Parts: sequence; C-alpha cells; structure tokens
Amino acid sequence: MKDQRDLSFWKLWNLSFGFFGVQIAYALQSSQVSRIFSTIGADPHDLSYFWILPPLMGLIVQPIVGSASDRTWNRFGRRLPYLLVGAVVAIVVMCFLPNAGSLGLAISQAIIFGLVMLMLLDTSINMAMQPFKMLVGDMVNERQKGLAYSIQSFLCNAGSVVGYVAPFVLAWFLSNTAPAGEVPPTVTWAFYLGAFILLLCVVYTFAKVREMPPAEYAAFHGIETAKEEKGQKENMFRLLVKAPKVFWTVGLVQFFCWAAFLYMWTYSTDAVALQAFDAPSVQEVTGVTIDGKPYDDKYFFAGKQPVIENGQLTLTPDGAATVLSLLEPGTELTMAHIAKLDDNTGEYVLEQTSALPAIGTPNEIELNYKTVLDPSTKAYQNAGDWNGNLLAIQAIAAVLWAVVLAGFRRRKLAYSLSLLIGAVGFISVYFIHSQYVLGISYALMGCAWAAMLSMPFTILTNALSGGNIGTYLGLFNCTITIPQIVAALCGGAILHCFPPAANGAPLTVGMLVVSGVLLLIGSVAVWNIKETFGSQQ
Repeated sequence: MKDQRDLSFWKLWNLSFGFFGVQIAYALQSSQVSRIFSTIGADPHDLSYFWILPPLMGLIVQPIVGSASDRTWNRFGRRLPYLLVGAVVAIVVMCFLPNAGSLGLAISQAIIFGLVMLMLLDTSINMAMQPFKMLVGDMVNERQKGLAYSIQSFLCNAGSVVGYVAPFVLAWFLSNTAPAGEVPPTVTWAFYLGAFILLLCVVYTFAKVREMPPAEYAAFHGIETAKEEKGQKENMFRLLVKAPKVFWTVGLVQFFCWAAFLYMWTYSTDAVALQAFDAPSVQEVTGVTIDGKPYDDKYFFAGKQPVIENGQLTLTPDGAATVLSLLEPGTELTMAHIAKLDDNTGEYVLEQTSALPAIGTPNEIELNYKTVLDPSTKAYQNAGDWNGNLLAIQAIAAVLWAVVLAGFRRRKLAYSLSLLIGAVGFISVYFIHSQYVLGISYALMGCAWAAMLSMPFTILTNALSGGNIGTYLGLFNCTITIPQIVAALCGGAILHCFPPAANGAPLTVGMLVVSGVLLLIGSVAVWNIKETFGSQQ
C-alpha cells in the first residue's frame, strides 16, 4: 500500500467546493417545491405523495452511479463525468420547474409537469452530489476523512443558506405575489440564480480537481494492480450481503432521521404559515354530487360532463358554458348561470335559468369542498419566504454544531445527543406562534442535520477500504431514499389523523411533531452502532 499522504487544506476544500452549488439547488428544492405545488393548487393531503418520486429516483440512480463510477476511467476522471451530466440536467430543469403554473396549463396538467420536473431535478442533483462523497473516499486518507467530511458539511450548509434565503432577499427587489396558480417572481428568479451558481461551481471543480489515474489509485488503496482491482468487483447484491454490520446499524438510524426531515420539507411552509402568519384559509370545490352520483376533480371531460378547475365547477353544454356559483358547504344548488359569448365585447354574459341543459334538470346538486390555506395571499407567500429563512438558520446552526461535534471524543454520544436536540426543536414548533422565536426551534433542528451529514459517512467509510467504496456509498444512499419513500406514502394518512386547525385548514404543524418523535427513536437507535475500521476489501 502506498503511503497515504495528507492533502493540504485547499486541496480538501477543492474536492468538495462543487457541493456548494449542488446544495443550493437541493435547498431550493427542499424549501420551495411544496410551496410551488400548493400555489399551483395541490391538496396539502397529497403533498407527501409528490415527494415519492425524488427518493425513488435516488434509490434507482445512486447505486448505479456508484457502481458505474467504480468502473469508469477516462480523460475526465472517474467520478467527475457523472458530476458533469447531473449538473447540466439540473441547470436546465431549474429553469423550468418554477414556471409550471405559468405555462397556461390546467391545474392537473401543471401538477403533472411539475412532478416530471421534480423527478428530473432530484435525479440530476443526486447524480451531481454523489461524486463529491466518493472523491473523499477515493483521495483522502483515514486520518483526514473527518476533516474532509467536515469541510464538505460546511460547504453543504453554506450552499443551503444561500438557497434558503434567496427568495426572501429577492423580495426586496421583486414582487412576492403573482396571479392565482402562478409562482411569485421571487421564487422563479431564485431558481435561475441557483442554476447560474451551480454552473460556476462545476467549472471550478473541473479546473481544480484531478483524480488519481488507475495505477496510483490502486497503490493508494493497497490494490496491487488495476487489473486485480477489476477482478475483485462483485455485483452490488453480493456486496450488500457482505456489507459490514455497521452498514445496517447506521442505516437504521438513517431511516428515522430522513423520514423526519422529509416531513419537514413537505409541510414546513404550511406549518409556518399556520403558526406564525395567520394565513387565511379558502374553500375549494373538490367535487359535485348530482342526484346522488358523485363527480370528483379527476373528471376533466369536454361536452356535457362536469369540469372542475381552479376550485370552480363548470358545465359545457352545446354552444355555451354553464358556470355553477360557489355556495356554502352543503347548500343545494337549483339555479345555474348560462354564460353566452358576446361577439362584440368578446366577454361572456350571464343569463339566469332554472334549467341545466348539460345534465338535464336534476333534483339535487351538492358541491363538495376542501378547506386549505390560501396560497394566493401575501401572508402565505411571506410565510414561504420566511420558511426559507428558518431553514437558513437551521443550516447555520448545523455549521456551528459541526465544530462542536469535532470536539467530542465519543462519536455515538455526539450523534445521539444531536438527534435528541433536533427532536426538541421539531416538537417545539407546535407551541410557538412567533416567526422570530421559531428560529430557535429550527436552530435546534440544525444540530440533528449536522450529525446526519457527517456522522454516517465517517462511520461507514472508516469501515470500508478497497475498490468497492463507490458501490457501497451508492447502496448506502438507499438508507436515505427508502425512509423518504415510506414517509411520503404514509404522510397523507397521518395528516388525516389530526383534527383541522382553527381556520379549518389541515393541521400540518402536527407532522413536525411526528418528525420529532422519529428523531427521538433515532437517537436511541444510535447506541446499537458498533464502529469498525477497514473491514471490507
């Protein structure tokens, strides 16, 4: 084995600097995607389901990238080609995602478009992020891995701060309101800014980082020749079976941690709007019952079938558009309005009638409603910006706490304590109604976030050595994605278990309490970890 020399601080810095740009994109996704979908018109009970796609794609892509990059050697390097592909796709998608509600699409179409963009964004971010974790495993010796991952954690959180506060800062220069169903310019331009910074970071990384050639890599990791290294490769399923026990025990902790933070990303905007900004609620039509036959908002038929769009029910009989007035919940509707187009003005003129030509003359029509926070209000959009600030406080606290973590002699104690402090932060949100005091809660959450970013990878990479590090790190990403998928599948059902808030909107803050409980369990599970060193060749 070649002497594993120490790298200078700036070489360690350069290995991870691109993480800064990638994390800006990730922060915008984490803090703004639920806001974007809510603004378009998504039901809060459905928000967690939208978050299934990102971790699902990560579950598929990350192990493939890890395994493929273990076998990649070309003029651009071993890991860097995957950074390039992922970053380019992310930059393009970041220019489209915030415009999902501004393309003239119906609500359902805009949501589908947004989901496709979210899937591509998370996939590309994961592809761009993974190489930085692997570069540390490839090029940093055991003595410096803790420092290297600390630098990576710092850059990660610094990028998060920029991404989180961007909409709030841009609100000083741009409008923070937009027509119903459209995202404010502050959010749109935050994504544009993030895409530009990501581009600069990728260029910097390619200019400063040179990966080891195969022979040097083999010597550095104690592999006799690159040919023998290739011979040692095994498929990822066999490697998973042979994974050290620490892989599974740390993975259990990861399950509770990442499920908790998935709920925060999904529901924190609505929770902050509800707790600290008194955002008003609005009733939206979700369906109609005509003579006992229900029609819901999944019906988007032309001709004489009900159409529900923007919370209003429209019937389209021959030659006219019949618009049913919005009534109080439970009110029977016996009158409708026929809207005929005036050829001179180009506007519809309403004429009252007791007949309903689209469906005959029913005996009973009842509109069904849902009550949600009104995303078109300034209070809601201000809460969206402030949520970004709170997440920035969380990221800054994570940076500071990471320094404290470095001083702990007992790693498991530091890990468990961090998760316990984070749990207190999550649960405390339920009792706080000041937007400023909420900063304390999010700072406590940052302690857990700091431990989640550094502890698992330090513990795992210390237990690994040899030519399969990339594959194991790709497989280890499943302990991040699977918990999020499970949490996303359960989120809507759990939210339904809480009674509505005082204004009738879903009690989304209750989901942050669930996050706190999950972190409490995770802090206990930490004590089941038994660290090992270099057990895999």
